[in-house]
Amino acid sequence: MDLSLKVESFTQDRRDWLGSAHGTDAPVSVTLDVSKFTKATHYPDGYIKSGIALGKITASGQYGPYDSAASDGRQALVGFLFTAQDVDARRVTSTKAVGSMLIHCFIREAKLPVPVDAAGKTAVAGRIIFV
Repeated sequence: MDLSLKVESFTQDRRDWLGSAHGTDAPVSVTLDVSKFTKATHYPDGYIKSGIALGKITASGQYGPYDSAASDGRQALVGFLFTAQDVDARRVTSTKAVGSMLIHCFIREAKLPVPVDAAGKTAVAGRIIFV
């Protein structure tokens, strides 16, 4: 039995990037390929931030950060990570994480943790509204 003292920290998930509650009742479950995310940009505190734009990796079916310059499927924006995901906060680095993705919603563009370019906005036009 391990009775040693353990410290665990928590973070507050910011969702001020959401323009409304519209679409939050039907998130889609996705598996994130953590190796595609950059620690300094996407999870500096050990959590992949909610509001990160996601693209689907063709070969694996997993999801990574949207990148218009990628050639592995992530060049097409498909949705936004709904809840922050712990991938390194407990000092146990994960290679995969299960998260939830919004595919129909309103987004406050100025509040996103990472900006989305015009090509990304075009890919989700009609499903995701940027305000």
